[in-house]
Amino acid sequence: MKKALVLFVILAVALTAFVSCKKEAKATAPANKIAMVTDYGDITDQSFNQTTYEACRDYAQGKGLEFQYFKPTGDSTAERVKMIEAAIEQGYNIIVMPGFAFGEAVAETAPQYPDAKFIALDVSEFDLGGTVPANVYAAVYQEELAGYMAGYAAVKLGYTKLGYLGGMAVPAVIRYGYGFVQGADAAAKETGAKVELKYTYGNQFFGDADITAFMDTWYKAGTQCVFACGGGIYTSAAEAAAKVGGKVIGVDVDQAAIIDGAYGKGITVTSAMKGLYASTQAALKEIVENDNWDALKGKAANLGLVSNDPALNYVGIPTGAGTQFSSSFSLADYNKLVADMVAGKISVDASIDVAPAKMAKNFAVQDFGTIK
Repeated sequence: MKKALVLFVILAVALTAFVSCKKEAKATAPANKIAMVTDYGDITDQSFNQTTYEACRDYAQGKGLEFQYFKPTGDSTAERVKMIEAAIEQGYNIIVMPGFAFGEAVAETAPQYPDAKFIALDVSEFDLGGTVPANVYAAVYQEELAGYMAGYAAVKLGYTKLGYLGGMAVPAVIRYGYGFVQGADAAAKETGAKVELKYTYGNQFFGDADITAFMDTWYKAGTQCVFACGGGIYTSAAEAAAKVGGKVIGVDVDQAAIIDGAYGKGITVTSAMKGLYASTQAALKEIVENDNWDALKGKAANLGLVSNDPALNYVGIPTGAGTQFSSSFSLADYNKLVADMVAGKISVDASIDVAPAKMAKNFAVQDFGTIK
């Protein structure tokens, strides 16, 4: 009996010590500190960097957490690595990075800092070398869905002579374009409109005189609206559109403010968007509030539609002034489109290995290949 009592006391003391150690470890665990690293642009780019910055800043402020952003001095993996390391050395343990340009930098730094939590947005496992490191959450987006919505909206709004100007023919840009063709095709079938669609890639992510001249020929030949998809390549489409009263469709974020501000009010019809703000905040909530890093780490998510409420989705078009809604395509019509897509009534092909003409059944696609 005495031996049992002694054993019980020993176990109780051991358990108390174990619980005490756990509490002490938890109490001394580093506080969450959020850092955001820009790719090579600034937080005022009205695109990936700015949206991700605002999502991190707003979340940190709401939770009373320390936050800072870091900007590389140049557009290179080495410079991005420097900023990631600088953030970690200053005690930041949640590192948020937007854009596929971070692939090599994350693959290099993540194994060196296993205690840091890396959130890599618009970065696939292929950008990371084929495998997602154990302390990385990578997320890509279903661009074909956003492209579909933009194409559908354009035709429903009365634009029947369309163009698609992609940047480089990388998977994300191709999915945007093929989704755009499918959406325009569906709207053409519904309305009976005779749609024409020209398709090309600039083979770069910025506009220049050559691409602007190419867009000039499209708009002067009657093209009404061009979906410009690929970094700064929109400048060439917008410059050409402004000369003849044409229209453009933005990409990745709501680009109406930046395009209309530079080229003329009303030029932007809508934008095919990725939900960077929503996905950034959702990941931070999972880590900070839910203490559930295990649900994210080592995984590559493919983000798309999750709700009938467009605000909760990871792809879409603007629901405010960034889309020129009308009686032929209203906000209510867009909400119904989203609901039908969520319910599976509308399916969008995510293929990238076929010709763009294969994505349309109700009109012909004129494929110009690449401009450069």
